[in-house]
Amino acid sequence: MDFHEYVYARGPALLRLASLLTGDPHRAEDLVQEVLAGAYAKWGRISSADRPDVYVRRMLVNANISWWRRLTNREVSTDHVPDRRGGDEHEQAVADRDQMWRLVGTLPPKQRAVLVLRYYEDLGDAAIAEILSCSAVTVRTHAMRGLATLRAHFPANATSRSAT
Repeated sequence: MDFHEYVYARGPALLRLASLLTGDPHRAEDLVQEVLAGAYAKWGRISSADRPDVYVRRMLVNANISWWRRLTNREVSTDHVPDRRGGDEHEQAVADRDQMWRLVGTLPPKQRAVLVLRYYEDLGDAAIAEILSCSAVTVRTHAMRGLATLRAHFPANATSRSAT
């Protein structure tokens, strides 16, 4: 598979992964473009590997983590959530989902990456460990800590509303 075929086939999935990792669709587009530019330069070596998708996903996760490490890229988020209208279940579900994504955005980059790769990319611990270059135990630890943080900060009444 040449580079153009790979981007055509996997580009939307890479953009979706980047959007979930960054929480910002514009930053996700920049991140994917940056990673694909780097992958293009190394495509001969990447495509000869057993699983080029794992390599490119790892590049994406690492690029996102590197971006967050730069202090100039820290965004200031607010704890204030706009008032919600009562009564409409759909609006409340959207507001709850938005609140959850704000909380996911506050997680450390590796915990966020593990949760996104596990629950949105539907990858197992071994695949996530390969992408993040760590052990499966470390993946489970990041997942456990990330989920514990979300459970501690997400209101109990919102989880019962979204489960119905």
